[in-house]
Amino acid sequence: MSVFVLDRSGTPLMPCSEKRARLLLARGRARVHRVVPFVIRVVDRKMADCATQPLRIKLDPGSKVTGIALVRELGSGIAVLNLFELVHRGRQISEALTARRAMRRRRRGNLRYRAPRFLNRAKRKGWLAPSLRHRLDTTMVWVKRIRRWAPIVAISSELVRFDMQAMENPDISGVEYQQGTLAGYEVREYLLEKWGRQCIYCDATNRPLQIEHVMARARGGTNRIGNLGLACPDCNQEKGSLDVREIC
Repeated sequence: MSVFVLDRSGTPLMPCSEKRARLLLARGRARVHRVVPFVIRVVDRKMADCATQPLRIKLDPGSKVTGIALVRELGSGIAVLNLFELVHRGRQISEALTARRAMRRRRRGNLRYRAPRFLNRAKRKGWLAPSLRHRLDTTMVWVKRIRRWAPIVAISSELVRFDMQAMENPDISGVEYQQGTLAGYEVREYLLEKWGRQCIYCDATNRPLQIEHVMARARGGTNRIGNLGLACPDCNQEKGSLDVREIC
């Protein structure tokens, strides 16, 4: 793991190795600026006297742990300088809110003549659940901190798409999973390719197509990809919740 380095005015320099940091501290050329994570401040050098390289922060968001990597991009790849694991308290926040809700409900149950209240807690625009807000705010705080300690020029975040094949078929594995029904496709693009870009009921083409449940939700149909098709607006409205055998 590298050690963050600041010049004497607090401007970030290139991180150095732990051995070099120990030498700078032992020779009196640097002082400890922060302990966790370890940051030193050199006392005999300014940024103008040092060459820096562009660094990038990479984020791997998760519900429980967010991974943060500080990397230096090279011509043939990247060099990892620091790795962090940011542990979130989403579960504790959810349990605390549940306990508070139960406490309030019990307390209000003793107020016999309290006037009823409705819609007195409107959610403002951009509201997020407290556990999700905690994850977002904590990640942003640590990104801003790292930017104060290293010459960051770019930030990357992993974008995750969920594949529901394992939930539909727990025994799926190998190539069957890797090249499943959604391999490289979004749902709508997959359906367009599967049904030839035409209505599954009247074979109409060159018309706006809507995603249709072959077995209607009202009859127990699911959102699985095998129960989805494409229908023009007229056929979709005509079918409604009817059984597919009644309209074909």
